[in-house]
Amino acid sequence: MKDEQFDFYSPTNLKSYNLEQTMKYQIEVLGQLDMFTRRHSENVANLCCRICEYLHMGTKFTVFCTICGFVHDLGKLFIPAEILNKPGKLTDEEFEIMKTHTTHGYNMCMKDLKLRPYALAALDHHEMLNGSGYPNGITKKDIPYYVQIVTIADEYDAIVTKRQYKTHVNISATLKDLIKDTQPDPKFMALDFLTEKEKVGKINGKILKQLFKVVIDDTNYEISCVLQYVDYLRDQIKRLELIKKYYTKMNEATKEKTKVYYKEGIRLLLQSGESIENFEQVLEEYKSALILRNKRIDDLYNEIRIIKKLKV
Repeated sequence: MKDEQFDFYSPTNLKSYNLEQTMKYQIEVLGQLDMFTRRHSENVANLCCRICEYLHMGTKFTVFCTICGFVHDLGKLFIPAEILNKPGKLTDEEFEIMKTHTTHGYNMCMKDLKLRPYALAALDHHEMLNGSGYPNGITKKDIPYYVQIVTIADEYDAIVTKRQYKTHVNISATLKDLIKDTQPDPKFMALDFLTEKEKVGKINGKILKQLFKVVIDDTNYEISCVLQYVDYLRDQIKRLELIKKYYTKMNEATKEKTKVYYKEGIRLLLQSGESIENFEQVLEEYKSALILRNKRIDDLYNEIRIIKKLKV
């Protein structure tokens, strides 16, 4: 059975900005990172570019923000592999070391004239609007808008990776968690005379709304990929049901010439790995796969309906 081809993120519009040349140097720097961090950086850049488009940002800003997404985690070059790749939860001591990737990335960018424009993306992408982030605990007024975009793209991809999403089914659960980060800390909600920093959440709600649109695009992209595979499955089922028809006629035939005729027809229809002995099993596998893919399509359309109703 042919494998279903699907990448969690839809193809980006990066070519329309001629970013291949613009980012050539940055991509070479990214090559020093481990594959996991590099893939994450590419995903964040993808998301930044598309969020900027939905925010109707100009080309220069979009290109700049996209490159910031590419280089935001360069500081992880300086984090020990046993901490960076640890599968379980980090200890408090390990987390403090992990947090230094922001300052390491900033210092690395500041020492390199080509990377210097993106230094604040490396430094501030874990800062939160309400001052609860790191490394400096700055608030919204001191966090550049492009960094706020990188932060949301970074957090979304980190959650997607942690939860090991292979499909956008149930992706609305992740978006609901991100919505919580746009809201003030619940422990302050019932208090009067809140300070400005206590009235805001961790991330920018306006930017998050644009991420929702990107996720809907990606979900529609997945639907289109699954639909293509459904067409393939239907073609295979049709072919195998014809084999089954020939197989029945072959067994019912009384003349040897007729039996040979249908057997030859079966032989021409069989594909690699199939035989007269196993084609019925293969047929049932294709039918089961079709049921599962049709259900996934329904589930994905339902996810889009849920996302469209989410309020930030």
